Amino acid sequence: MSDRSARAPGRVSHRGIVLHFTGDPDDPEHGAEHTHLYEDGVLVVEDGRVVHAGRWHDRPRVPGAPERVEDHRGDLILPGFVDTHVHAAQIDVMGTPGAQLLPWLTQRVYPAELRFRDPAYAAAAARDLLGMLLAAGTTTAVVSTSTHPDAAEAFFAEALALDLRVVAGKELMDACGTSSGGPVPDALLDPTWEKGHEATVDLARRFHGRRGAPHDPYGSSRIGYCVSPRTAATSTLPALEAAGALYRESAAAGEPLWAQGHLMENRYEADRVLGLLCGRGVHARSYLDVFDRCGLVGPRSVWAHCVWLGEDYPTTPASCPHRPAGGADLDRELLRERGAGVAFCPTSNLYLGSGFFPLHRLRGDGVPVGLGTDIGAGTGFSPLRALHDAYTATVLGNGFPAERPTGPRRSLSALRGLYLATRGGAEALGLQGVIGGFSPGCEADFTVLDLGATPALRRRMDTAHDVHDMLFALMVLGDERSVRTTYVTGRPLYRRGADPYTPYPT
Repeated sequence: MSDRSARAPGRVSHRGIVLHFTGDPDDPEHGAEHTHLYEDGVLVVEDGRVVHAGRWHDRPRVPGAPERVEDHRGDLILPGFVDTHVHAAQIDVMGTPGAQLLPWLTQRVYPAELRFRDPAYAAAAARDLLGMLLAAGTTTAVVSTSTHPDAAEAFFAEALALDLRVVAGKELMDACGTSSGGPVPDALLDPTWEKGHEATVDLARRFHGRRGAPHDPYGSSRIGYCVSPRTAATSTLPALEAAGALYRESAAAGEPLWAQGHLMENRYEADRVLGLLCGRGVHARSYLDVFDRCGLVGPRSVWAHCVWLGEDYPTTPASCPHRPAGGADLDRELLRERGAGVAFCPTSNLYLGSGFFPLHRLRGDGVPVGLGTDIGAGTGFSPLRALHDAYTATVLGNGFPAERPTGPRRSLSALRGLYLATRGGAEALGLQGVIGGFSPGCEADFTVLDLGATPALRRRMDTAHDVHDMLFALMVLGDERSVRTTYVTGRPLYRRGADPYTPYPT
């Protein structure tokens, strides 16, 4: 493991191709202003913070002081990736058959998550997961652990040992157990909703806002607690209301927590949720409306998937006959008004056949969107691989005219893709200006990407028309092999060739 007592190496100028964003590059009015690309650029870092990003020849110099330079010419220097949706307890189900969401959960996921009752097993899995995130260039992750408090504690301990920024929480589940005819093993549920809530409060008290490495002169908070109801169906109404109260009260006290959950991932699942809640006397307009009524939708809340957000809700025998009327457009409006974010999980959406994410609708309505690998329905830790799937899903959606009978064909540019994986994730978390970019004062979390990491990439780069063509090739052909070095607060915690399970010692 790395030595957390080691200091970031003073003032360092990192020379290479520098790219970062201060907003959505596809914004029709201000996109060009939001894109900062320097082909011969420099990122100046001091004491774990960004001092300057710009052209190499315009870099600030300290009179009389020797200049330390790390030469990355030919490589891309990019803010560390922000992965907005990861399941720590699903690391062992990656690559398991999963034709549909609900059977896959029952047959594969729930049995695997039961292993996390063992704190030692959970700690070892967390160590591996965090190492593989670093090896993929990820420096911030939004993580759902499991329902077991000891597993969440073990995860936080491992993240603190690396000084990695995580927003994470114990999952809340107290409904749909097998004893009541549901699919969730009773041993995976909180004993009662009160017990689950008490564990959440205790973990938030002990870990939220935990400071970074002792050497950090800024005393940065690297651990954020995330109130984490898994779904609206697997929590009772009292559990959701208690979670919402905790989330709101923390904001009122000036120490806001985050919140996360799954939303409109699978069309059948979404309809089933509303039917189940109807049987419990909850007659919601939509799946999102359930969370909003409980006070969980707001700034620093991130909702994973949202594939069917913006579509008309189906009417089946499982539907709630008492559901209030209201178009699905109201959900996008609600997310924007509340300041909530969305995690786009293209790999898992494709893998489980869930559908096509309405990226352009959500961004057009001003909803913050970040990228999520969604381990373990996601099949890899690399945000670059996820961006390949994001591009594929976006253009594939053009082949379904029943869903888009009019309007232009949709695609995904390299700039918007890399924005989603960096600044977009920061915006979804409400952490723009802290991570995800190179504005002065941002934490110096960044990755250096080898544009010619594979034979295919090298040939493609040799024939690229310009740097934008190179970036697109990286987005669709790159993966973990492209990551040369990952820096956290200015310190290299991973170098290519090192074992990803043992981050590079500082």
